[in-house]
Amino acid sequence: MIAAAKKASKLLSRDRSARPSPRITAGEVAAARRRAELAARREAVFARGIDYIPCRQFLKADAEALATTPPADAIVPLETRDGPPADAKGLTPYLASLYQNRLLSKDEEQFYFRRMNWLKFRAATTRARLDRRRATLKQIDQIEGWLTEAETVKAILITSNLRLVVSIAKKFIDPSWSFDELVSEGNVALMRAVEKFNFALGNRFSTYATYAIQRHFFRLSHRGRQFRKRFVANDEGLRDRAEAEPNAEYCSSEQIEMLKGLFSRFLGDLEPRERKIVVARFGFDGKPPRTFRELGSQMGVCKERIRQIQTRAMEKLREMASEARLEQTVGDWL
Repeated sequence: MIAAAKKASKLLSRDRSARPSPRITAGEVAAARRRAELAARREAVFARGIDYIPCRQFLKADAEALATTPPADAIVPLETRDGPPADAKGLTPYLASLYQNRLLSKDEEQFYFRRMNWLKFRAATTRARLDRRRATLKQIDQIEGWLTEAETVKAILITSNLRLVVSIAKKFIDPSWSFDELVSEGNVALMRAVEKFNFALGNRFSTYATYAIQRHFFRLSHRGRQFRKRFVANDEGLRDRAEAEPNAEYCSSEQIEMLKGLFSRFLGDLEPRERKIVVARFGFDGKPPRTFRELGSQMGVCKERIRQIQTRAMEKLREMASEARLEQTVGDWL
């Protein structure tokens, strides 16, 4: 009986091995492909860097309304003019086309910067709450949609400020760089400035971007001079031109004295403690800038109190500068 059982077991095993393996259907293949695509998109979304400027407004109940409602007087941001302006004469067709785009108003500018950073904030905070192995397709689509719209808003901000790069590049003509190369480098600096601009402070972007682009051009000029000094040694004429320092003064001595007097008046209108902290923090007294901790020890308060007083003083200075129309005055000089 035992022998018969063993024989039957062998026959059953032989029958199982002889059966063909089940076929994989087209639906199963498609499902496997979808799972692989979802896994790849999850990996891409969670590996993507999302940098944004934090803002207290994003934590308020009306944050979404502020970030989605444009100003009442907003119009199409890339609206073109009827004809080329006088500033565009003598430029290549590409550079001249930049002058066809109008500038954004202050309210529009604030809205677009708020919108761009709000979209990134929502994408980053939503992603932080997800499990990277279980995020659904709908959640991935939502995050990618926010980031795509943020890039669209960023393009609006960049396009409306491209002519600022051209106006600054005209002042940095250098033997080492052609005008088109300078504009290209300036555009890169502009893109970085759009990412780094803190719109919550209430300043105009053109002021911040002008400083960032000029600083980038100064570095390029210095690099070009170093290159010429190193590789142009046999030609006296070229050497003299390489060693000549470019004129980096964009304001006359009278204008500089006017700015000094205006700033002294601003400081004089601050409270004594505010004035002392601003002067010490930014080294206006000729000494190295002091830290919050150092000033706190000197004045017998904590460093957080020093920071609060500085913030209050800087707000007063910004209001004074706004009332004196300082930004418009300096912009006219440049």
